[in-house]
Amino acid sequence: MQSSPGDHPHDPPHDGTGLFTIGELSRSTGLSVRTIRYWSDEGALPPVTRSPGGYRLFDAASVARLELIRTLRELGLGLDDVRKVLAGETTVAEVAAAHVAALDAQIRSLQVTRAVLSTVARRGSTAEEMTLMNKLARLSAAERKRIVDDFMEETFGGLDTADPDIRTRMRFTLADLPEEPTPEQVDAWVELAEMIQDRGFRARMRKMIEFNAADRGPEVPAGTSVWFMSRLVQLAGEALERGVEPGSPEAEEVLRGLLGDADRAAVLERMESAAHVEMARFRELNALVRGTEPLSAHREEFAWVLAALRAGAAR
Repeated sequence: MQSSPGDHPHDPPHDGTGLFTIGELSRSTGLSVRTIRYWSDEGALPPVTRSPGGYRLFDAASVARLELIRTLRELGLGLDDVRKVLAGETTVAEVAAAHVAALDAQIRSLQVTRAVLSTVARRGSTAEEMTLMNKLARLSAAERKRIVDDFMEETFGGLDTADPDIRTRMRFTLADLPEEPTPEQVDAWVELAEMIQDRGFRARMRKMIEFNAADRGPEVPAGTSVWFMSRLVQLAGEALERGVEPGSPEAEEVLRGLLGDADRAAVLERMESAAHVEMARFRELNALVRGTEPLSAHREEFAWVLAALRAGAAR
């Protein structure tokens, strides 16, 4: 775009009318002639008039307008928004609020990018794995909910006799990303999303719920399964504190007090499913996404129960 003669940084001084050339505006504000000329060409800083020689001339109000343009541009606003503010079509507050929302979205995007790249670097991921992680991390809230809903349906679908408290706790446990996730939370969500979409993990979860559904009759109150696991962990913890060996007669008494005459081999199969290392990681990842401390996996207690059950089944 060709400039007017008076747009040169060494414009001649004006004639004492109180008007300024672009060159004079540049010297008084520290802005480059090129920048002021561009803003003027784009309609953000229209000249008050032109000199007989064709020079663009501006007044004191133009100087104040120029400072406002500079401030808005330094805050990252585009010229379209700047023009709307200057024309009175919108307020600075309204534009600022919209810009804050846009910046928040950019920050969230950058956090996701950082989390994905950190995970790729830590795992030594391939290009294919990086693509998958990036896709998972950038899913919308609705898409994340669909993944969780699919997992819940595949795990519990058709198993009406399963303890409803387990379903409720499971759905509550499955955490979603907060509005402003940390890189660690994004990392945990990516791993969690990979896990709950894995066919092998889904099959193991389904099997565990099938065990529960097969054990319950219509008269069994909700929450019984959760109480049973809590009681088992408590008894195993007490046995560990007393130094009870898993294969000892005392260990058998502990199990009998909780299981009665139930088939030890069948109980063992159920317990191995519940105590699988993936379940502990599943709970840990959900806690990380929520930003809370992971609940104890009671690994020592479960290990003691499994050892006691195996010893009993071997007799």
